[in-house]
Amino acid sequence: MTPAQPRWFSPLLLANLIAQIGIIVTGGLVRVTGSGLGCPSWPQCVPGSYTPTVEQAEGFHKYIEFGNRTLTGVLGILAVASLLAVLRYARHRHLVVSAALVLVGVLIQAVLGGITVWAGLHPATVSAHFLVSAGLVAAASYLYFTRHEPGGPTQLTVPPLVSRLGWGTAAVAGLVLALGTVVTGSGPHSGDADTPARFGFDPRTISWLHADAVMIFLGLVIGMVVATRLTGQTPRARSGWTGVLHVTVLQGVVGYVQYLTKLPEPLVIVHMLLAGLLVVMVTRALLSERARTASE
Repeated sequence: MTPAQPRWFSPLLLANLIAQIGIIVTGGLVRVTGSGLGCPSWPQCVPGSYTPTVEQAEGFHKYIEFGNRTLTGVLGILAVASLLAVLRYARHRHLVVSAALVLVGVLIQAVLGGITVWAGLHPATVSAHFLVSAGLVAAASYLYFTRHEPGGPTQLTVPPLVSRLGWGTAAVAGLVLALGTVVTGSGPHSGDADTPARFGFDPRTISWLHADAVMIFLGLVIGMVVATRLTGQTPRARSGWTGVLHVTVLQGVVGYVQYLTKLPEPLVIVHMLLAGLLVVMVTRALLSERARTASE
């Protein structure tokens, strides 16, 4: 018999999720300040020291990059605590797997961060760094939103065609995020003050390609809102995609404003925060399309 979940169980899993979004925000701060090589070595900040030193030539950049690295350690602690809590107070396979994925993903992120530094902020590794974070947000969201679910099988609360459309919409969301990393890597906030535009693509062209993908995604989200309202068997199924629509519209407004105002740093960070929230809402929407029954 599974023990009753203590009062701190849900807040712990929520903190795990918030920290995953937080690392995206601090990563954005690293980018807009050009602090990606503030600690030019890894795992040490500089050879011989794991923390920034007064003698370093990187100025304030070293503190920003070191702060981002420190948050990675916090993520690791929360991921371990979440997995142990699930093993003790939940034990359902879907929760154990998702908690373990978050922990493994944090370890992969740490290694990928080191590779990124060793590669001198190669744009492919920087983009991968963000996309892995987005995947970890999805896993942490799944863990949090399903924390009270029983361990039995799931069944759809929408028609199969609507469910497939939802997964297709989520795939387009992934494409939008991937193109967003290319936009960032082609503009002035790619992570290093000395080499601002790393991909070498025309920023205007790649920005409009990203905007086109957003428009397609927006159309699909509107379609999902209509489809779930017409066919959803539960209020949860009908409201999940409405939340995605709200974040998408807000994200689109921020995206256009930052483009028209020459990418001011605060708006870039807000845009990255909303990207993390978009992953949360898409995960929630997909989960709203099915229900889990108790195992016999």
